[in-house]
Amino acid sequence: MATKYLFFTGGVVSSVGKGVTAAAVGRLLKNRGFHVAVQKLDPYINVDPGTMSPYQHGEVYVLDDGAETDLDLGHYERFIDIRLNKVCNVTTGQVYAEVIGKERRGDYLGGTIQVIPHITNEIKRRIAAVAKTTGAEIVLVEVGGTVGDIESLPFLEAIRQIRTDLGRENTLSIHVTWLPYIGATAELKTKPTQHSVRELRSIGISPDMIVARSDYPIDDSLRDKIAQFCDVDKRAVIPMVTTPVLYEVPLLLEQAGVGDYLVQRLGLEARQKPDWSEWKQMVEEVRKDKPAVKVGLVGKYVELHDAYMSVREALKHAALHLGVEVDIHWIHSAEVEKGKHWDTIKSMDGIVVPGGFGSRGIEGKIQAAHYARTHQVPYLGLCLGMQLMVVEFGREALQSDEVNSTEFDRSTPYPVIDLMPEQHEITDMGGTMRLGLYPCKLIPDTIAGRAYAQPMVEERHRHRFELNNTYRGLLEERGMVFSGVSPDNRLVEIAEIAGHPFMLGTQFHPEFLSRPNRPHPLFTAFIQAVCQRAGIPTRASVTTAPQSVEVEN
Repeated sequence: MATKYLFFTGGVVSSVGKGVTAAAVGRLLKNRGFHVAVQKLDPYINVDPGTMSPYQHGEVYVLDDGAETDLDLGHYERFIDIRLNKVCNVTTGQVYAEVIGKERRGDYLGGTIQVIPHITNEIKRRIAAVAKTTGAEIVLVEVGGTVGDIESLPFLEAIRQIRTDLGRENTLSIHVTWLPYIGATAELKTKPTQHSVRELRSIGISPDMIVARSDYPIDDSLRDKIAQFCDVDKRAVIPMVTTPVLYEVPLLLEQAGVGDYLVQRLGLEARQKPDWSEWKQMVEEVRKDKPAVKVGLVGKYVELHDAYMSVREALKHAALHLGVEVDIHWIHSAEVEKGKHWDTIKSMDGIVVPGGFGSRGIEGKIQAAHYARTHQVPYLGLCLGMQLMVVEFGREALQSDEVNSTEFDRSTPYPVIDLMPEQHEITDMGGTMRLGLYPCKLIPDTIAGRAYAQPMVEERHRHRFELNNTYRGLLEERGMVFSGVSPDNRLVEIAEIAGHPFMLGTQFHPEFLSRPNRPHPLFTAFIQAVCQRAGIPTRASVTTAPQSVEVEN
């Protein structure tokens, strides 16, 4: 069949929920037997978010092929249970870099380079590449930002052209808007949605479906009004009231008839009856009252929780699997250095130190690792969190506060963490780290070995520094266990502390492969240890395998 395209745009305000909506729609279509893929078009001029501060754009989500992407791709992968590739995130920076590179090589034979057709053609080429590289039958394309933003115009023009080229039977436009609530009159207003649709139509795109987001119930009279003024079938005006359970969104869309409407509108027939039993059970489990464990997330970007989106979700997935609630306490590592938050840290059942870059707050993370080690508190270190666990242990082993990573102290006499050899000559910062999926060989009868219950796994990486093998033997003699290594034994991938109930760090980012109905085994093992410390019984732990998902090559 011809590839079908769904285009998602946003109106009225940013952060309206386009990414979650697109991910949920993808799940609806997958549950009907279709092969889907999702692409995010980001209007910013950065080539990718890899060099952007998490305060600017939340976490950087890494794919199997090493692409550093927008956090919405995490929503896509978690909801739909697929694994995407680098063509699934496109930025203005990538588009212009490609076009300018062609111009410099003379590919355009002296022609004048313009937004139309050259920039829009490049955008169209990248949209078409998703189906070619993944084999997807239905491609969902989300346009970042809000209709009316000047930087989004080339993407919207490209979409307009695609709709003209492929016809309405093969394309569908979904506009996600916000209905503001006026407290003084206790009413929701549709006027901003009407203006947003008018703006979209002035560009040449008439939405086929409007998803109306709100914090309050949306009655039929409002749906009638939106349908009338925005020239959309009432069946295609979908009320989407904010839910405290993120993973309930696909069920709400299914209940609203979105899946059947889309299949009918695209001229398709569902290959199977959608089975939501497992998903409903998961959502019901989330809503149940459960005993709670307290986990302190000691990071440097904790003011913006989206900076640790995948870590937060992976903790929730594991807790749900074990029948408990996880109460995450967001602890700023720079303030820990100043003596703050120690009462909170001491009250935690477990500690997570996630990834990050730069020297700010590093000593606070090391202090948190020290407390976890000396007080037998379950500890999970992710990338930088593993490196600082090694630094803390190295200071004890070598009896010196000068033990450090060369990332933070280039003159340290004890560089237990050092720059990877292949990184020494690199000057560009973007896309030059050790990125993407790499194999890890597991050592039997270790925490990691028991958690994975298999000899070899593949995990996603994003780092420049690694454990310095010069100190590997010394650290092992003092009680550090290297339970995961590269197949050639050259790189340490997982480190543990012998005799500790659970103190484990990974050089990779296991959070990127966790799924709501299949949590990552290391997070499950961590939460299990946290529950044991808190004296809370759990359901029998079942080993999960995050690698066994549909892969988009």
